Amino acid sequence: MRWDLSDRPAYLLGVGTAALHAREQGIDAISVIEFGVAAGHGLLILEREAAQIEAETGVRIHVYGFDAGGGLPDTSGDHRDHPDYWVPGDFPMDVAALRAKLTRAELVIGDVRATLNRFRPAAPVGFAAVDVDLWSSTVPCLEWLARVPRLTRLPLYFDDIMPYIAHSQAGELLAIHEFNRQHSRTLLIEPWRGVTHDRPFPEHPYLQQMYVLHDLRAISASAVDRDARRTVYA
Repeated sequence: MRWDLSDRPAYLLGVGTAALHAREQGIDAISVIEFGVAAGHGLLILEREAAQIEAETGVRIHVYGFDAGGGLPDTSGDHRDHPDYWVPGDFPMDVAALRAKLTRAELVIGDVRATLNRFRPAAPVGFAAVDVDLWSSTVPCLEWLARVPRLTRLPLYFDDIMPYIAHSQAGELLAIHEFNRQHSRTLLIEPWRGVTHDRPFPEHPYLQQMYVLHDLRAISASAVDRDARRTVYA
């Protein structure tokens, strides 16, 4: 993780950190998710990273990918979805071809606003990559994460907060702001503080895209056990 030895270092850092934290807390399994799969390159990498980290940490890792399957929906008429940047049908998927390549990931096809309402992960969520591009698609992903079992501090990667066109009133940045406003007393999504510290390549752009979902209620109910060298969450 420290040396970014991955085709998707954000995924390596997120999954590895989640597995280490889960092991410290006595959690034997986690779920890792890619929201927005497109052709599937990222999901295949997520599978590989999960398998290696599972072998090294002993924490079982369930992998999931969510995608509409037919590319981006219509974004016209709402600045929050950047109709000046995205085109309906962008990032289509060959579902059958991708399923044939997957070895452990579960691929969930359909509008996330519907599929997430029916889905429950096999273990607490430990890491999520959000790459659905649109504000209207990011909102249901974040709200789902607020409802399901997850680590007290959940590493997140946001793919679309860096382009020149990104601003606080659209896309993933707006979805994060609205999430924080709605859950201000219980949950908080903020940039991963100190993530560049003592890293060989602190200038790597992906580090600015790493965030953490903090469960404020669980943190309030926690206590540090110095003898066991870990934090106990109620």
